[in-house]
Amino acid sequence: MTYLISPIIILATLAAVFLFVPAKSLAQFIRIYLPPILMAAGAALMLVRVPAVGAGVVLLGVVLWRSFRKCGPKIRANSNKRFSTLRTAGVEMEINHKTGEMNGVVLVGTFEGKELNAMSESDLTVLLTEVSEDGQTLELLNTYLDGRFSRGRENAQTDGSAGQTGTPGPGTMGEEEAYEVLGLSFGAHATEIRKAHRRLIKSVQPDSGGSVFLAAKINEAKDVLLRSHS
Repeated sequence: MTYLISPIIILATLAAVFLFVPAKSLAQFIRIYLPPILMAAGAALMLVRVPAVGAGVVLLGVVLWRSFRKCGPKIRANSNKRFSTLRTAGVEMEINHKTGEMNGVVLVGTFEGKELNAMSESDLTVLLTEVSEDGQTLELLNTYLDGRFSRGRENAQTDGSAGQTGTPGPGTMGEEEAYEVLGLSFGAHATEIRKAHRRLIKSVQPDSGGSVFLAAKINEAKDVLLRSHS
């Protein structure tokens, strides 16, 4: 019975990983660590006198290791996504890298679950009133409205200024959110982070009619990810 302790510990560890690790981190874990874990578990099974099962587990680990090695460069080559995602308490917004257009989904209130592009200007005005106490959501919505409705936004900007924070507080962004803001896949290299930052920051610079809020979020995302590479 004592010979079964090692395989049981390995299986229990795998179960805990699948239950508690976020999906993106789990995918990275599977690609890097699952093959050697399987090979180690197979070797342990062979030591407890079940060589047929152990050999099969070792073979599975070897096959996965070779497969992940082959697909690794493809994953890296496709790490740049087409959209960046910005999320506040009230909305989840996407920015198209190619066109700079924005669209999003309402997360709270009367219009919860509705797509912004499907809402009328009057509905969006009501939404602005509902989120008037949430400065970051208000700032993000005003940026979206400035892009969608090129005229008549001066009054909305003035009326919606109450409660705005202007820029997000420092240190509030996690690594997962930072990858979404820059439109990168988990594990992107420092060079990819800098390239994505340069591409996005050009389109949101306040001097070019962009948004202080968006520029601050993009800068914060770059800083968060580059810190993890230092």
